[in-house]
Amino acid sequence: MSRLFGSVRSRATLGATLVVAVALVAAGAAVLLSLRANLTGEAGTRAERSAQAVASELAARIPLDKLSGLDAEDVPVQIVDEDGVLLAASEDLERISGTGTAEVTPAPTRSGADDDRDRGDDDRDDDSGRSGDDESLEPGEIAQGASYTNGTATIDGDTEDYRFAAVEVETPDRGRLTVHAGSPLAAEHSAVGTALTAMLIGFPLLLGVVAGVTWLVTGRALRPVEGIRREMAAITASEDLRRRVPEPATHDEIARLARTTNATLAALEASVERQRSFVADASHELRSPIASLRTQLEVAAAHPELLDLDGAVEDTVRLQNLAGDLLLLARLDAGERPVGTRVDLAALAREEAAGREAVTVEAEPVEVSGSRGQLGRVLANLLDNAERHARERITVTVRREGGEAVVGVADDGEGVAEADRERIFERFVRLDAARSRDDGGAGLGLAIARDVAVRHGGTLTAGAAPAGGALFELRLPLAGADRGAPRA
Repeated sequence: MSRLFGSVRSRATLGATLVVAVALVAAGAAVLLSLRANLTGEAGTRAERSAQAVASELAARIPLDKLSGLDAEDVPVQIVDEDGVLLAASEDLERISGTGTAEVTPAPTRSGADDDRDRGDDDRDDDSGRSGDDESLEPGEIAQGASYTNGTATIDGDTEDYRFAAVEVETPDRGRLTVHAGSPLAAEHSAVGTALTAMLIGFPLLLGVVAGVTWLVTGRALRPVEGIRREMAAITASEDLRRRVPEPATHDEIARLARTTNATLAALEASVERQRSFVADASHELRSPIASLRTQLEVAAAHPELLDLDGAVEDTVRLQNLAGDLLLLARLDAGERPVGTRVDLAALAREEAAGREAVTVEAEPVEVSGSRGQLGRVLANLLDNAERHARERITVTVRREGGEAVVGVADDGEGVAEADRERIFERFVRLDAARSRDDGGAGLGLAIARDVAVRHGGTLTAGAAPAGGALFELRLPLAGADRGAPRA
């Protein structure tokens, strides 16, 4: 069963069919009840008219054997007195139930005990709203309204269901009499039966149509989803992230799903390409110091007197620094979040500037929340970059600006061309003036600095310094401020 209704198409079809089935059953029941009530009411009205006609004749002192209402075909009539004694009945009436008096043949005289034994025990449903108290009537007056019951009557051997109406009349000579007249319910039964048969035949056909249409419409609506699934399966099998799923020419949820899927594929492709480039660049950068160190060691092994110990140590340190940078970038790419401790940027700037020549610090106490080690790495990388390009002076400023802490590192060098102010933050990028691996590094310092700034909810930008050199500005939210999402 779970496999049968495991698809969205099957569940949608089943759900729509069940909803329509419940609605049809409820509507059909309401129609049948309303039809039955209307037809029963019409039968009751006809029975009341017949009883009123007989009561009018009784009020006019017409003898019982002269009453025209007793001769009507298919209209059973009974006339009883206040004690329930049958006085007159239709000529062809053979059996009756539902009127409270089961007798069909009037007797000349009857005792009260016999009358009680002969009276029927059928329940009545009084639709006239009259109370059980006797209504005061003048001689010749007919009571307003009637009471109704359902029962059966046999006339000339034919037994049918009837709606009976009971009307009281005050006669001048016989006292209060009750006239029971019936109207056949054959039409009501026939109409209700016909409607029920039509529903029993039509409802399954209609449900079949609803199920079929829902199945087709749902399948057509889900066809683009199947196309997306097939294409994603093909992309997974081929590992070709340049492929894209088809986008329907609509403006619905499926079209938005396709567009989002293609955007995800594009981001995944860019990430994979960036990772491949990173691995290639890292391999290239690692190969140079390793090759240099190996050459020196091989020369030293053959000619110990030619060992360049300082060069070997320098290559080893450079290799160690490069490995540390690559490890930090890997942790940042993995989404490592900084520890939320308070860091005094002024004290951190003075600490990183200590021992560096031509570095001036102008700072006011400003605290931010983050990793002291990572923020110190940002300042160290910015100062290293400034020392490689400055002529005489480097200025570090720390200030508060609105809800942010701003750290500026400016030099008096040649500056950074406006076209390169974003490119220098890419990994393994070195401008022409700093392409020497000995002096320019691996091109990871500024990339690491920006990644750390973004992880702390801040920004790092490059601009022009007042002295004409480069100015790098690090902006971080103050401690206690809402850091929100990292800013690009």
